[in-house]
Amino acid sequence: MIANLDVASGQVVTPSIGPTRTETDFAAHIIQTIQIDPQAAWIFITDQLNTHQSETLVRLLAVQCDIQEDLGTKGKNGHLATMATRAAFLSDPSHRIRFVYTPKHSSWLNQIEIWFSILVRRLLSRRSCRSVQELRTRILAFIAYYNRTSNGAFDWTYKGPARS
Repeated sequence: MIANLDVASGQVVTPSIGPTRTETDFAAHIIQTIQIDPQAAWIFITDQLNTHQSETLVRLLAVQCDIQEDLGTKGKNGHLATMATRAAFLSDPSHRIRFVYTPKHSSWLNQIEIWFSILVRRLLSRRSCRSVQELRTRILAFIAYYNRTSNGAFDWTYKGPARS
């Protein structure tokens, strides 16, 4: 499953449920999300998984943002050379669509990860399904229920370590 959480509204949007989570799957998910409002500025907050910094994603962003420059060659030069150069291109603040990467080992900063833990606790724990289709149907029904009944955006309550 690949999903987005609109941090302003607390709504889960454009979930993608499939057998894999490849770079192609992630890029297709991003296209699906952008199609909600094709001319809007988009900021995606993700972890540093390799599929979130892929050649496919760089090429997609270049097309969507009408960037005409040479992207280079994966493993050799230009924006496609390394994961670091791809991440730098994808996170460029001048792009209409960009990615912000959370630091490693800090999934708690990524609010969709918090929502995934809610999904596991409220729907998936101690439950079995007879088929993949049944699981998919239950997840989509839970998302619809969650979006109808949630209280909006997450309220951050952590204040940091206590000072003495």
